[in-house]
Amino acid sequence: GANLNNAGLIDAVLREANLKDANLSEADLFGVDLTGANLAGADLSESRLTRAILTGANLTGAKLKGALMPDGSVHE
Repeated sequence: GANLNNAGLIDAVLREANLKDANLSEADLFGVDLTGANLAGADLSESRLTRAILTGANLTGAKLKGALMPDGSVHE
């Protein structure tokens, strides 16, 4: 449930971090390593996930509207 709205976490290593229900809306997550992270229910709306590593991350119920995804697409 952490509030990281609009945070700049560029190239951070957050492997296996518990970010369940965290507010990461509008955050800059460019190049962040979220391998195995728990992002269940997290708000990633309008965040920038370019080059982020999401291998094994739990995104169940995550809000991704407008998020810039690792492949360069914008989540609808």
